[in-house]
Amino acid sequence: MSLPVHLVPSLAGVAVGDPVSVEGDEAHHAVAVRRLRVGEQVVLTDGAGTSARCEVTATGKRVFTGRAVEVSVDAAPAPEVVVVQALPKGDRGELAVEVLTEVGVARIVPWAAARSVAVWKGERAVKSLARWRATAREAAKQARRSWLPEVDPLAGTDDVVALLAGADLAVVLHEDASGPLAALTVPTAGRIVVVVGPEGGLTGDEVAAFAAAGAHPVRLGSEVLRTSTAGLAATAALLARTTRWG
Repeated sequence: MSLPVHLVPSLAGVAVGDPVSVEGDEAHHAVAVRRLRVGEQVVLTDGAGTSARCEVTATGKRVFTGRAVEVSVDAAPAPEVVVVQALPKGDRGELAVEVLTEVGVARIVPWAAARSVAVWKGERAVKSLARWRATAREAAKQARRSWLPEVDPLAGTDDVVALLAGADLAVVLHEDASGPLAALTVPTAGRIVVVVGPEGGLTGDEVAAFAAAGAHPVRLGSEVLRTSTAGLAATAALLARTTRWG
């Protein structure tokens, strides 16, 4: 059984035998909710590639301390996958973030597409972004990731165009596309960007702008997936053709 994972701000300079403390909400969840006890082992990660397997030496109300038994440093997974996710309605945004994090996406970009039903403005934008980031954080721990995915602030279409222009491979999921995703050559390094449209679909202007930036409009198959799961399917199909899943 895999050990539970907890996030810490930094593991810089930590070596085997060193003490490591976890405080605040992260420690409260471990001690009060999971009933972590002295002598048990956990994995601590800084979300930037460094992890430490630790034996718990002390617990408190909102703190616990462990002794590093093993320290490892993982390189960032390559190729990097970025998913531009059009804002879905309801709680489907958190579902998309959860499954994209679990499948190994490095960065999630919430996008205000022309036909997005959901609207992020003012206080709602702040709260929605915070929920997406909290969802990514928890899903990364569940997936035992040593690299925490980034969740960007809300992007506009011009921001997406700029992101696509710098990608090593950029694809736009579009049900009316003539070419299949499976026909593309997948790079072994660099950055792959996947654009997922909203429930109402992409506009002609959006598809044209993305294609002009170098993106390939593609379809996954004859089925039409929900916006909350299409990114997962596309990312899995791409990763299956890389050494990350080799």
